[in-house]
Amino acid sequence: MAETPKLQTQIEIRPIQTPQPRMSTELTPEELLKEQRIPFPFFRPLSQRKENTWLISVFFILHLIAFAATMIVNDCWENSHAQCALKQLGRFSFQPLSENPLLGPSASALDAVGALRLRYLVKDHQFWRLFTSPCLHAGVFHFIINLSSVVFVGVHMEQEFGPLRIGVIYILSALSGSLVASLFVQDRPSVACSGALFGLLGATLSGLIWNWKIYSKKFATLVALFIISMVNGILGLMPYVSNFSNIGGFISGFLAGFIILFKPQVGQGYQAKRGLFDFNIKHSVKLKQKLDKPVLRSVSLVIFTLLFGGVAVAALQGINLNRYCSWCQYIDCVPFKWWSCSNKAMNCETMISSQQLTLTCSDNGNFRVLPFTNISQARIEDLCNLICS
Repeated sequence: MAETPKLQTQIEIRPIQTPQPRMSTELTPEELLKEQRIPFPFFRPLSQRKENTWLISVFFILHLIAFAATMIVNDCWENSHAQCALKQLGRFSFQPLSENPLLGPSASALDAVGALRLRYLVKDHQFWRLFTSPCLHAGVFHFIINLSSVVFVGVHMEQEFGPLRIGVIYILSALSGSLVASLFVQDRPSVACSGALFGLLGATLSGLIWNWKIYSKKFATLVALFIISMVNGILGLMPYVSNFSNIGGFISGFLAGFIILFKPQVGQGYQAKRGLFDFNIKHSVKLKQKLDKPVLRSVSLVIFTLLFGGVAVAALQGINLNRYCSWCQYIDCVPFKWWSCSNKAMNCETMISSQQLTLTCSDNGNFRVLPFTNISQARIEDLCNLICS
């Protein structure tokens, strides 16, 4: 019998070829933006590298020291004869809320540590207050809200753009805010520390606009900026906090952001669950170290220089813009049943009898009897303003 031919089947096994990801350098700018658009820094976890946030930590500690020094100078337990809020804190206790609604020092204590005030800037030419006022807080509520906002915004911005650039923006905005506040200062103490915060907010906005096509969650970022600005702006409507420093700081930070911030360049290997500047990830995200858009940078630099120089000259000349704007005072302080925004000097008659001191307001006849007589003239002025308001 003839043998049946065997069928031979040849199967060729080829390895499955998985598509290789294209390197970021092979992508067009449009493809890169679509594939590796990153959330704005507010919505990404922070890097674990401590050296990325050292500058904001230093500013926080300096403000804490300044506030502690203010409360030591205030010494409510001694100067107000224990008529204080939170008496258990002793020397660090606060003035009553009826005197300082932000739970902080007295007006005379703020004057002593370097707050802005019309009589000291215009009449006495104490321009050193322009540098001390950005370091001061008006009370515990102001301290907590302001520095919480600074830490939230500043830490993210410092990790995104580096401590040098954010430090420059912070200092310039603080000084610019103080200068603008001095142009609208009233004859009551005013602190300008919020100017630095609003400078960071302005720089955040310019960074978002500058890199609009790179970042995602832009609307959420704008909402966050608006909420932070509104909360701190409301504080500026209360006594002792200057809202004009917020305006000056914001404009300064916005222009400075266009001048010195760079564009983040997204490379291969970005992971949304990691911090933006976690350098343990190869090619995570890095700053493009070149001056792109030089025309816009130059225009911003010219505008910033002119504005800063003009405001500085006006402040040193003692110009007060309240003379030309009667309603501007309501941007800085809005009268309410819990506090007064009066800026005129109050006069009180004093009478001492039987180890008691009686203060009577010359304007409205209100009086107050104090069970002590050893009281400083600065403290008498504080109480007189409180009685007459």
